[in-house]
Amino acid sequence: MRFEECNWMDVENYLKNDDRIMCVLGACEQHAYLSLLTDTRIPLALADAAAQETGVLVAPVSNFGISPYFLSYPGTISLRTSTLLDLVEDMITSLYKHGFRKILILNGHGGNEPVKGRLNELLNKFSDLRIIWYSWWLSHSIESIAIENDIKPAHANWLEAFPFTKVTEFPDKEKNPPHYQGLLSAEDTRKVFLDGSFGGPYEVDDSIMNEIFYASYLDILNYLKFEIIS
Repeated sequence: MRFEECNWMDVENYLKNDDRIMCVLGACEQHAYLSLLTDTRIPLALADAAAQETGVLVAPVSNFGISPYFLSYPGTISLRTSTLLDLVEDMITSLYKHGFRKILILNGHGGNEPVKGRLNELLNKFSDLRIIWYSWWLSHSIESIAIENDIKPAHANWLEAFPFTKVTEFPDKEKNPPHYQGLLSAEDTRKVFLDGSFGGPYEVDDSIMNEIFYASYLDILNYLKFEIIS
């Protein structure tokens, strides 16, 4: 269940029995022919599926992430790194005040990785706080599926082409990955990547995407146990 489906009394009653919550960090950025909110839609769909199974609450989504390298693509909205770090700190601090102690962050965007440094600081501040960070595409289970099918995952290619992220038709042929070195400005990023895909097939069979989604879903169910590793 999402916060938007609750009133404050519902949350108070929930906290009498459970101190877990899922937080989704996404982004609004170019994904070639996919939705600008691909990085939000995927982790949110996973959160909703896990919430239906476990009853764990889902906090309001952060739709904006750190995407300065894509600002030459219209529709991309990028936060400064400091802005996102402050936003997440304030969100976690608020949740902690209410009594949430186990927080699973479902991250949908690689550019949001700097947030983990701020989370470490919060863990030092609140000794009884538990935080798990999960970026679904980095899961070993996802890597195994890609290897098994001999397809390489990349930004805005088949890996993110779920039925709920598709908004238009794709080119017929797969894209050759561009070659470049070093960091790129937003202008140079568009010159190098053109349509925005980092290369490879634009989509694959639905059976593979279902396998990807289910593997990520199982990962999340396991993390929601918040088992202590000794």
